[in-house]
Amino acid sequence: MKKAKDIIKIVVTDIDGTLFSHQTKVVPISAIKAIQTMQSKGIKVFLASSRNRYLIHKLGILDSIKPDGLITMNGANAIIDGRVIHRYPLPESEVDALIKFSKRLKFGLTLVEENGGHINYVDERVIQAHEKYGTRFPQPRTFPDHYDRKIYQAIAFCDEVDESLFLPHLKLCKSARWDTYAVDIMPIDSDKAKGILAVLEHYGWKPENVMALGDAPNDMEMLEFAGISVAMGNGKEEVKKVADYVTATVDEDGWAKAMKHFGLID
Repeated sequence: MKKAKDIIKIVVTDIDGTLFSHQTKVVPISAIKAIQTMQSKGIKVFLASSRNRYLIHKLGILDSIKPDGLITMNGANAIIDGRVIHRYPLPESEVDALIKFSKRLKFGLTLVEENGGHINYVDERVIQAHEKYGTRFPQPRTFPDHYDRKIYQAIAFCDEVDESLFLPHLKLCKSARWDTYAVDIMPIDSDKAKGILAVLEHYGWKPENVMALGDAPNDMEMLEFAGISVAMGNGKEEVKKVADYVTATVDEDGWAKAMKHFGLID
């Protein structure tokens, strides 16, 4: 049987709660060194996030690591060498429906564009979610009934009850909740795995050449897709169940420990 170090050509990692600690607000030094070591061996490292490119830059994570590419907005964009090689926007009809439900149910709605985004309403739910993850909410804007911009993802700042009222009406969308009052809305057939597939097609590689790491429900598709999957010790239980290996928490050097476990670093 081949060892992981002989098969894995690319490591795709979630950011929040996986590579980036929300306790220390940084990437652990052990993970930074592990990434540098693997890249020196020719293994590519991609970041896969629900954030768009702009928000990844704002987080500051790119000051400490230099990934080979990005998979953003839960797979809606794949970016290599600064160039977008894959785009998968939300259907306009679903965006307009979300705006309608946001106004009717009175919850904040962020519409995420390729390099920016806007929110229509800010309340305590919006503030709480952004404070928890160390992000600022985007520029407020009054949304027209028909939105005239290309939208790749939406974030509804509501609880599960409100979600249950509007999601069944969005036939072309699915959701991935990341906070008590925050849920990502994306195309029903889009996820981080779809973004990874675009990257693999670019390089001519196969899913068996991928190691994926994550901690949240929106990481599950890519963990199931990858040849080797790792869940963080701080991850949700449903995420751990689909992973091949559960490592330590992000604050216990879990990222680097997983690389060592599979022999990608010494």
